Amino acid sequence: MLGLDTSFEPCNAAVQWLKSVQNSDGGWGEGCVSYNDPSLAGKGDSMPSVTAWAILGLMAVGQVNSNAVEKGVLYLLSRYNRQKGAWHEELFNGTGFPRVFYLRYTGYSHIFPLWALNVYRRLKAGRKTCQQEARLLSPISFRNSDMDGIV
Repeated sequence: MLGLDTSFEPCNAAVQWLKSVQNSDGGWGEGCVSYNDPSLAGKGDSMPSVTAWAILGLMAVGQVNSNAVEKGVLYLLSRYNRQKGAWHEELFNGTGFPRVFYLRYTGYSHIFPLWALNVYRRLKAGRKTCQQEARLLSPISFRNSDMDGIV
């Protein structure tokens, strides 16, 4: 868990919502039409980047062992193209201006699945995430001596 209070009702509601919109193939998706019709939020063909975001969100509140995360990880692994060394997304995954134009960030399908799979691997092994290891406990804990030899 990444320090979020899982007893906080909005966390529970988010977990339930993410689980409720997971597609049957194990992934998550959302189309641009959700800007026009909010009832379509979280609905759409599965995409590697959106699946990674959902998995990261679930793991952030301690759901690493949930069936939803397991299915999402399997979705990512099954969609990886070993020949190209990447995931592929045909659909738009970013918004320029809602209802006007949409974007396809080609890096999203590379960065976010790798990030989610790395967090999953580390948490399943009982290790902290890279973010947890790098996080400063407080600004006071960062002393001038910590910079010796760096600058």
